[in-house]
This record gives sequence, structure tokens and C-alpha cells, in this order.
Amino acid sequence: MKFLILASLVFFSFLTEPPKKEQAPMKVAVVGLVHTHVHWILGREDRGDIQIVGIVESNKDLAQRYAHQHGFSMDIVYDSIEDMLEKTKPEAVYAFNTIYGHLEVVEKCAPKGIHVMVEKPLAVSLDHAEKMAALAQKHHIHLLTNYETTWYASNYSAKAMVEKGDIGELRKIVIHDGHPGPIEIGCNPEFTDWLTDPKWNGAGALTDFGCYGANQASWLLKNERPLEVFAVTQQIKPDRYPKVDDEATIVVTYPKAQVIIQASWNWPYNRKDLEIYGQTGYIHNLDGQHMRILLEEKEGAKNATAKALENPYDDPFAYFTAVIRGEIKVAASDLSALENNMIVMEILDAAMRSAQTGKKITLKK
Repeated sequence: MKFLILASLVFFSFLTEPPKKEQAPMKVAVVGLVHTHVHWILGREDRGDIQIVGIVESNKDLAQRYAHQHGFSMDIVYDSIEDMLEKTKPEAVYAFNTIYGHLEVVEKCAPKGIHVMVEKPLAVSLDHAEKMAALAQKHHIHLLTNYETTWYASNYSAKAMVEKGDIGELRKIVIHDGHPGPIEIGCNPEFTDWLTDPKWNGAGALTDFGCYGANQASWLLKNERPLEVFAVTQQIKPDRYPKVDDEATIVVTYPKAQVIIQASWNWPYNRKDLEIYGQTGYIHNLDGQHMRILLEEKEGAKNATAKALENPYDDPFAYFTAVIRGEIKVAASDLSALENNMIVMEILDAAMRSAQTGKKITLKK
């Protein structure tokens, strides 16, 4: 009975009542079309909560291609962030440019009081992240990071069970993220050209998929600071990815727990799954909905399906709109939060240094 109750409920650690009164759509802009996650916002059904008033993209062939695909007018496409901000005056900006370019977006938007959400990870380096955080704090803007896994219902069900003590104190978290490779799965050249270059992406699979695990671990452990980070990277396909790693394993040590992050462009299939082990049981999130849960060994593991998330907690753009309008307060350890993602950047920075030196990296207290 205990398991059936747990499996049938949907849990949220951060929910408040969704907005009820009708409001005008928030004016938003998109900076960059070179990150293919941009289809998320361009192809989003119209919920009446946002209006895209400007797009910044210097590659007009790419912009024209996406305009034809998604039906936006080339009249709202600008060459520069400055020109777009001056002409359209958005309330929020979504960054789908290179990871290196995130800093410039915040540099241009923060002084104008314009809120920013970037696609994962927060920044290309810890140095860039620290500059971005300082600007956000100085100018009192929201600076959030978007991950696909933030909108997985299974994650919130799992976290609620952890917080209730259903599997005992956390001991190990294992996160697997990745796919067969960006070229292998058919990503367009405008995406792979920068994704596979360490200047624009920081690293390869280590940053592209390692950030997911660091983000989820920080969330589950309530922003507890890691003690050490050790990482191993490989170039299994140097002919395809000569500049960056395509395989990475990151071990993050905490006072009473260990996190293992397996980020790869070599999985035989697309995967984003999460294993959480406590003293008395485990939770395995197979995907955004399906779960495998063991509460007592003698009863065995059971399958469960997490209930779908509700608006605005099921969508990054609805969520960010609610945050900006003061309808949601972002906790420091939340998946999108700046504080959480600064820890993510510390872990990624330490992982890159560890992979280069072959040594454990001790994080500053």
C-alpha cells in the first residue's frame, strides 16, 4: 500500500498556486539560432503567455530556414543584440547561441534590467559564470539555466520520496546522459561546428552532458558543496571529434555521498536517466515519466509512472514568465537557479582540470 500511494501521487518541492488572472503575453527575445534546442521555443504551442518580439542571428540563411519552418517573420530578425534590444525592448531574453556567447548576452541585458535564461550549461567556464553572476546580482535580474531534465515529472516524484526518507539517507547518485554523438544523430552543422570546439563549448561530452548530472546532484543534495572531483575523458572518435572529448566520467565526492556522472557521445541510444541509492532503497528514473522503485528488498522493485507536471512547471518559458512576474520564487537549490548552477560550473571546471592532470581536484570550502 505504501508503494501504491507513493507511485500514484505527483510531488513538487517548490509548487505554489499557478497564476489565475489573465495577463498580456510577456515580450521576449531569442538570441542565437545555432543551438538546436531553439526549436523548443520556436515550435512551442501558443499558450498566450509569451510573444517573441525579436531574434538575433547574423546567419541569415539559418534564420530564413527556421523562419520558413516555424512561420516567424524575418522582420523581427536582427544582426546585433544592441539593435534588437533598442527596437523591441523585451522583458526577457532566451540565449540559444554558443555557450561562450552567454556572457555577452548577460553583459548587454543585465544593465537594462532584462532577465535572461540560458540554455545549459550556464557558461563556458567558471570565470565567465562568475562574471555573469556578478552582473545579475548587481542589476537585480533573474539569470536562470534551462535543462531538458528540469521538466521531467519523474525527477520531482523522486525528490519528494528522498525528502520523505523513503529510501533512507542518500549514499550514491548515478546519472547517465548522452547519445551516439551529435554528428551521428544528425545535428545541423551550425550546431556541431561550435559544439565540438572547446573555445565555444568549453569541452565536448564533458560539458554537453556532464552538466545535467552536476545540476541534478546539486538539487538532490540541496546545494551541499562537494569535497573533491575526479574525471576521466577519452577521444574514442578523434576522426569525428578531433578537438574535444567524446567520453567523460566524473566522480564527485561529498561528505556522506558519492555522485557518478557518465556523459557520453558513445551511447548506442539517447538517454537521460537517473539512479538514486539510499541506505534502504533506490529510485531509478528511466526517463521523464517511468520509474523503477525499491523501498524494501524483500518486496522487490516496482514500476511506477510519475504524473505529468502542470503549467507553469512543465515548460521553461511558462516557468520563467511566472518567475519574472513574481508568481514563483526560485529557491537557491532549484534546478534552474543561479546558485545551483554556479556549483555546476565549479564541478565542470574541476572535472576539466582533473581530466587534464589526472589528479583529484579539491574544491574550495
